[in-house]
Amino acid sequence: MIPANPEGLDALAAEHVLGTLDARGAEEVRRALPFNPALREAVAEWEARLAPLTELARPEPPPAGLWERIEASLAAPQTPAAPVRPLRPPRLWQAWAGGATAIAAGLAAFILLRPAEAPRMMTVLLSSRDQPAWLVEAEGGGLRLASLNPRPVEPGRVQQLWALPPGATVPVSLGLVPEGGQARVAPGLVRPEPGMLIEITLEPPGGSPTGRPTGPILFIGRLAAAAPS
Repeated sequence: MIPANPEGLDALAAEHVLGTLDARGAEEVRRALPFNPALREAVAEWEARLAPLTELARPEPPPAGLWERIEASLAAPQTPAAPVRPLRPPRLWQAWAGGATAIAAGLAAFILLRPAEAPRMMTVLLSSRDQPAWLVEAEGGGLRLASLNPRPVEPGRVQQLWALPPGATVPVSLGLVPEGGQARVAPGLVRPEPGMLIEITLEPPGGSPTGRPTGPILFIGRLAAAAPS
């Protein structure tokens, strides 16, 4: 059900843009968009807000020898198809058909030969008022954080990041959150998995003296597998 309150609607729009909704939720949002101006506006705002984050994605070169394999697959003999009456001028139709065949073969080769990608996991950390504050994404066995709404930290205090894996009872400290709106957690501290709780608490200088959260929870969210783009 599409929420009517602005906070819930904004959080739903954020999850829709990030692709963290399940199939049923995503379909409900898709059906509601043409008839819900507030939802459309919230989705458009989130798309504009998150668009710069695409620049953080590193380009991945194709596997070695990919183009040679594509060329070899295109050179393989093919069984001629039965003649069909063209709907376009013959030369234009033949050129278009040849190009389409080459593109299809290239895409098939790329899909079959590229290495399997690890499932993407993401979450949006919300404030106590359900306001989106941080985008968290699993990356290379670690985590990457990006502030969606930078705000100053209370003087004399620091923000500390924690993770609580499914089934665990004690959160694991992932370190202090640096000022500047960007943070990375190196692999090894924790293994990201769906359902993992991620939270940021307010702690004294240097972080929690007990190894467990001592201050209030500022932001919280739960990792979920992102829908394929």
